[in-house]
Amino acid sequence: MEQYNVTGMSCAACQARVEKAVSAVEGVESCAVNLLTNSMGVSGTASPDDIIKAVTAAGYGASLKESGKARYGDELKDRETPLLIRRLAVSACFLIALMYISMGHMMWGFPLPRFLTENHLTHALVQMALSGIILIINRRFFISGAKGIKNLSPNMDTLISLGSGVSFVWSVYIVILMAKSQDAAGLMDQLYFESAAMILTLITLGKMLEAKSKGKTTSALKALMNLSPETANLVKDGTETVIPAGELAIGDIFAVRAGERIPVDGVVISGSASVDESALTGESLPVDKEEGEKVSAATMSTSGYMLCRAERVGEDTTLSQIIRMVSEASATKAPIAKTADRVSAVFVPAVIGIALVTFICWLLAGKEAAYALERAVSVLVISCPCSLGLATPVAIMVGSGVGAKHGILFKTSASLEEAGKMQIIALDKTGTVTSGSPEVTDIIPAGGFTKESLINLAASLESKSEHPLAKAIAAYEGAEISDTTDIKTFTGSGITGILGGSELAAGNLGFITEKAAIDNAFKDKANALSEEGKTPLFFSEGGKFAGIIALADSIKDDSVQGVSELVNMGIKPVMLTGDNERTASTVAAKTGIEETAASLMPGDKESTVRQLSSLGKTAMVGDGINDAPALVSADIGIAIGAGTDVAADAADIVLVKSRLTDVSAAVRLSRRTLTIIRQNLFWALFYNCLGIPLAAGVFIPLLGWELNPMFGAAAMSLSSICVVTNALRLNLFDTGDSSKDRRLKNTLAGQKLLSEKAVQNAGNEIKETDKMTKTIHITGMMCPHCENAVKTALEGIEGVTSAAASHEKGTAVVTLGADVDNETLAKAVTGKGYEVTGIE
Repeated sequence: MEQYNVTGMSCAACQARVEKAVSAVEGVESCAVNLLTNSMGVSGTASPDDIIKAVTAAGYGASLKESGKARYGDELKDRETPLLIRRLAVSACFLIALMYISMGHMMWGFPLPRFLTENHLTHALVQMALSGIILIINRRFFISGAKGIKNLSPNMDTLISLGSGVSFVWSVYIVILMAKSQDAAGLMDQLYFESAAMILTLITLGKMLEAKSKGKTTSALKALMNLSPETANLVKDGTETVIPAGELAIGDIFAVRAGERIPVDGVVISGSASVDESALTGESLPVDKEEGEKVSAATMSTSGYMLCRAERVGEDTTLSQIIRMVSEASATKAPIAKTADRVSAVFVPAVIGIALVTFICWLLAGKEAAYALERAVSVLVISCPCSLGLATPVAIMVGSGVGAKHGILFKTSASLEEAGKMQIIALDKTGTVTSGSPEVTDIIPAGGFTKESLINLAASLESKSEHPLAKAIAAYEGAEISDTTDIKTFTGSGITGILGGSELAAGNLGFITEKAAIDNAFKDKANALSEEGKTPLFFSEGGKFAGIIALADSIKDDSVQGVSELVNMGIKPVMLTGDNERTASTVAAKTGIEETAASLMPGDKESTVRQLSSLGKTAMVGDGINDAPALVSADIGIAIGAGTDVAADAADIVLVKSRLTDVSAAVRLSRRTLTIIRQNLFWALFYNCLGIPLAAGVFIPLLGWELNPMFGAAAMSLSSICVVTNALRLNLFDTGDSSKDRRLKNTLAGQKLLSEKAVQNAGNEIKETDKMTKTIHITGMMCPHCENAVKTALEGIEGVTSAAASHEKGTAVVTLGADVDNETLAKAVTGKGYEVTGIE
């Protein structure tokens, strides 16, 4: 989507006019104009010149936006408020003098020079001069309004300029009559110079307050932009030089000290530091960074010193991506905004028509022309299409900013609106509900061993292995690692080594049975652990059985809370996983997920999500490449931030913090934003539905209510300010507070949505295509983590659509979207430390 700056817009009618003009250009597929940021996003094949020409022909200005950080800084810089303040100050000075002369003497007896009190024509001419100066100061309203009429697209400025201009012209006409009349004093009460001037000054005051409020809606985005440091410490040939951060290139080495912000995304190559990442993730506790770990731009080092290598600079940094995502989300149009657009398209012409009818009706009712004119002017100045145009974008902008501040990134306005309407949320298991890496869950020592001695000998042996399970044991907190020698690895079975003259052995039941005698009670215990979805490893020392250590893919700390919050909101969570049914059921039982679909390939996940979407609005939450098809198929795709770039590209919402509770937080923020939008639209429509009849004098015969044009102008300004201020309340919203969650009625909650047959049929939609499959026979896989390593390696090959590995069968079945030779497949598997015995 190409981004443009648009100038000259003042209300929703202008926005609608620009959209209509650009949408008519050949090659334009979609167009979204944002009144709040005076920007426009256009998709399609039309050239920028044609688009700019169409905007210009409609009476507005347009230009392509620049790229980079400067683009967003320039867009968000508040240039309007200072100009409005100056215009308001000068207008107010002349208005005070005008009000003193026109009303002060007559109403409160304020003293005036004799030449004004004795000569009414002179009095009127002074009022005309002061009022004329104010009209000249605020001539922008007249220029914009005239352009609107010329291009047959009247806008808010047209209403203001008509209201003020008609009052001024009528008053000039009265002055001419006074010059010809012998009774000039009798015509003084038909002068409306003060109304003409007051209308413009009050509207300018409202515009100024509105501009200041609108500036606050982008405060979260501005705060993010201000985090990026201006300088960086470049290290070259051992010498450190301070340079502008923008000059860092990929591969450059830079230093970061305590108290400094990291200038670009990179990787630590030496040293260590504690880094405060709260600006990007919302996490309050610093994260320790050591050699080999990633660091992100705009995060701050709180202690330590490290050298880093730049990997992503400029617009490619995480910070720049977040800024771009939030800014572009506000440039898209939410579905709910279409209602306001339809009203805005006919609003101004309708108001002008109502004002004309009002004037004629009061004349026919026998009222004087001055009275009928006052009613018509009141209708013109009280009408506010601006509040309609701002109702949705201000809430979207603030909501997107609040989300970014809490690590929740909405890519479009539609995703922010739709997230709160979800009825079903499909959760990928690995990396979403669980951490995706094994952890020690049970330590069961045999006779003669303690938990401490068992974990120590296990960690000493496994520290020499690269297997995921071995790494988890070696990393166990409190384990003391001793130097083990003569390491021998038996692929698919286990590992041995020598410690203190005794042989240590670790592996599966069959392998350790050859080394030591194992009681049936331990075998039964191992079976029970397997039933719980855990992987039991057996250990022996010097020919004596030492015990069992079980590992499992641990459930994330916040998963239970996250699932509980979704259920309390009336949303049904469903877990989709490629793991076996036993593991899936165990995880589901621990987290409170009622329904699961296991042993799914990526294609199966996509089909299952499509089936869920046919039952109700469905969101898919995932973090890996194999989740991307399902993320695209869902009504809303939600990518865990720690996942791959592909998953983020396929998703509508990105969770930076990789926490499941942020899914419920996203839903919560969406619902709150939608509530604010509805309140704004209701206020804008209610205000106009009540204000226009009041200004027209409909209530005069019934209740005696009569509205002066000056109060109408004040009310118009107030309506826009109310809409913007209401949206700013979102800045106070706590996305993590579940105490006020409302349980929406959901007939799908509690129902079983996926029968076994339905899941099989969903998979068959993919399997029955002409895609080719190959079965790879592999030795060395011992657990689900081995399966995942093989699966990931195979799915990384171009042409492989999906892969499903089984350590129990010793196979991996790959689905190919293009021809891939056996050598490439075998190389990917052996590269992970496993042996390929055949491919068929």
